[in-house]
Amino acid sequence: MSTDAFLAARPRVRGDIVFGPSLVRGTGRIHLLMDPVTGRRLEIGPKEHFIIARLDGSHSLDEIGHAYAREFGARLGEAQWGQLLRLLHGRDLLDGGRAPTGDAAVPAAGPAAGRPPSGILAGRTRLVADAPALMDRLHRATTVVRRPGVPAVLVTAAVALLAAVAVQAGTLWRQTEETARQPALLLAVGCVLWCSLALHELAHGLFARAWGGRVTEIGLRWILGATYLYCTVEDVQFLGSRGRKVATACAGVLANLLFLVPFALVWALLPAHAQARPALGALLLLGVVSGLANLLPLPPLDGYRALGHALGVTQLATGSRDFTGVAVRTVFGRGPGLAAYPARLRILYGGFALLTAVQSAALLALCGAALRTVLPESVATMAQWLPAALLVAVLLLWALGSFGRSRRTAPPTTGGQPPVPPSGGCTP
Repeated sequence: MSTDAFLAARPRVRGDIVFGPSLVRGTGRIHLLMDPVTGRRLEIGPKEHFIIARLDGSHSLDEIGHAYAREFGARLGEAQWGQLLRLLHGRDLLDGGRAPTGDAAVPAAGPAAGRPPSGILAGRTRLVADAPALMDRLHRATTVVRRPGVPAVLVTAAVALLAAVAVQAGTLWRQTEETARQPALLLAVGCVLWCSLALHELAHGLFARAWGGRVTEIGLRWILGATYLYCTVEDVQFLGSRGRKVATACAGVLANLLFLVPFALVWALLPAHAQARPALGALLLLGVVSGLANLLPLPPLDGYRALGHALGVTQLATGSRDFTGVAVRTVFGRGPGLAAYPARLRILYGGFALLTAVQSAALLALCGAALRTVLPESVATMAQWLPAALLVAVLLLWALGSFGRSRRTAPPTTGGQPPVPPSGGCTP
């Protein structure tokens, strides 16, 4: 085929391909694509997105190339066009290619899916063989919740619970202290809260399913003896508006609060001397505190995800950490400086780094004060420094691990070979 004939071609991306949002990552932007048949997602840069968005069958490659040159100041050669079209064809994204199948819609669990193998100290296991089917049944069973006016009633009930707990905070704290002195009763409260966390995860999946999302896995995860359910929704970024994504991130906290409403009513109706009242009071206080703590913008909490969705940023913590490292090196006259960070990103990443530091310090102080209040006086003075000591130990281990990984993965110095583009995209 001659060059003129090649550039006159009008290839078209499949009409069912979903174009996701443009997200900030690091100092640049990425665009997301999703194949609704296989569930496969593709991350591309602004240049690739500019081209793919115009592969609609009505524009020739030559026309797109001229528009690309006006936008980016560079022309695309036949080799670069071939690279891009081969990439799209290899991922079954071009119209007229082989029909994709849904066999790869749900990645296999385990190391083959890119996750570390499970062990005694940490790992995960799938509990539901067909998570999408289960979520479809739950979606149909909760139709009444999505009727007009019902969500507003539920949010009002959650806000009323928060107000009641705030008014009765002193009483609830005393009842929590009383419950803490009875290990069996405290264990029972913890089991009820664990069930609340299970509903928390399912709420994320239900909100996403209501807006067309797909739950790919429901299972159990454990870390150092602590176990909890998880519900994986891998296409949250394709739910539409930022408001939907923020609501999906916050859905778990709403479920936690609504779960506590019946217990709050029973607590309010019981006489003051009832034996069950201290346990219910501890359940209300601990449940509300743990629910609201999930809204803190700290990774991997729901508040962190909600903040990222609201700002249109992915990997906010990583970007903030990288920015902080560059800023520190710049202060000492080292490194490339902050030229790659425009003013908005400096405010974004610098502000998040400052917010994280303030939150971490406040949480350490609160944990220390709580330990000093609850524990006996003989160990309270030493215990108040335990959170800070644990943080220092974790940071030290992380630094040593990062140093060791950097030594093991140092790139070889053999030159002469051009870099290979990542499998997820191309570089026209």
